[in-house]
Amino acid sequence: MVWLALVGAILSETAGTLALRMASQPGGSRKWFIGVGAGYLTAFTMLTITLNGGIALGVAYGIWAAAGVALTAICSRILFGEPLTKVMMLGIALIIGGVMAVELGAQH
Repeated sequence: MVWLALVGAILSETAGTLALRMASQPGGSRKWFIGVGAGYLTAFTMLTITLNGGIALGVAYGIWAAAGVALTAICSRILFGEPLTKVMMLGIALIIGGVMAVELGAQH
């Protein structure tokens, strides 16, 4: 259940960020800001549930941030045609590796 809350936090934060991109487009509707607020509010609520469930802050925040960066970059490529270069993908892999190191370190 706690891990599902973390997945919910990741997905809702990504949705909020993508809504922010839509709202900031030239001629974009300001109604997207409702999605921004809802996405971020849900993300922080779900992250709070995750922390209350016993996952350490460093681990939860690291996974949330890394997965959010990776998912946002991939979705931005698909939805907005933004670049996703090999160097960017390497950076995402390094972030994921760093989060895994934090997770492994927290287990000791």
